[in-house]
Amino acid sequence: MKLTVGISADFHTLGSAVVEPIERRLTQASDRVDYTFFEATGKDAQGVYVTARDIQGLDGVVLLGYRFRAATVQDHSELAVIGRWGVGYDTLDVPALTAHGCLLAITPEGVRRPVAEAVLTLLLALAKQVLTKDAIVRSGDWSGRNRPWSVGLEGKTFGSVGLGNIGADVFHLLRPFGLGRLLAHDPYGEPERARRLGVELVSLDEVLAESDFVSLNCPLTPETRHLINRERLARMKPSAYLINTARGPVIHQDDLVTALQAGTIAGAGLDVLDPEPLPADHPLLALDNVILAPHTLAWTDQLYELNGTIATDNVLSVLAGHVPESVVNRDVLRNPLFQQKLARFAAQN
Repeated sequence: MKLTVGISADFHTLGSAVVEPIERRLTQASDRVDYTFFEATGKDAQGVYVTARDIQGLDGVVLLGYRFRAATVQDHSELAVIGRWGVGYDTLDVPALTAHGCLLAITPEGVRRPVAEAVLTLLLALAKQVLTKDAIVRSGDWSGRNRPWSVGLEGKTFGSVGLGNIGADVFHLLRPFGLGRLLAHDPYGEPERARRLGVELVSLDEVLAESDFVSLNCPLTPETRHLINRERLARMKPSAYLINTARGPVIHQDDLVTALQAGTIAGAGLDVLDPEPLPADHPLLALDNVILAPHTLAWTDQLYELNGTIATDNVLSVLAGHVPESVVNRDVLRNPLFQQKLARFAAQN
């Protein structure tokens, strides 16, 4: 009997280039799986979410952005795996997934290089005042073209909050620029990885106080929500720049607006915001010392291909009775409910 994989219908909003790698992998596995698209029909104060009825009959899901609440899986214990397209999972109730025998896997290898490139893009655009100089040319008034000055990277201190796959790749890409100190704060950081990269593992306060550029490369968790707030922004140099390609709520956005308006820091590059999209009258939109992108700066052709392929392969791996890499909720591997599902899938292959 074939198994059924659901693809969240919000993929359609991104176009065929995103959906095609997913459908191609599932078509290649058509001897053992069927697939279908599903909509999220639940709605609450936070927006839409997946109900148990939306995923009825599905053994696995390839997921983009729909939310999964606890009730989604409490009422649908057959679901065995969610392959998240990307690395964020703050929209899913992970403890509920674990309790009901549903494995959650993400795609760190799919986003590692594209997000690192996005960090580098924002760093260079901020350092070279690209938007301001573009505006000078468009205005036709070149009288102020020598202000503001650009910032050279050689000898500057770069700090990362997070030294996982993305943070490590950012440091790798920065090697040719001749930066000075390389700092990182990560409670779970691997000293050997830091040593190989020439990075000092230090406190968060030291990263903020010493760095000319601070890049946020950490997941959104209860511990990191509003990690960068008024007090921590005040520890940064007035000449320093803040870059966020992680998740918007890692920064207390109102505090950042105040810091940018007051010149507490020199500027910011933000590919992620809180909320998304911003209201049309949001004060960030009126500032000329911030570069904004709609949470897509890392969305390249390579990311589409890798994320789609890896997320789908994570689902197919479980449905073949195997455990994929990059499992978020590893406690699920000890859950008898998940073990029963995995054994059933293995017996069918």
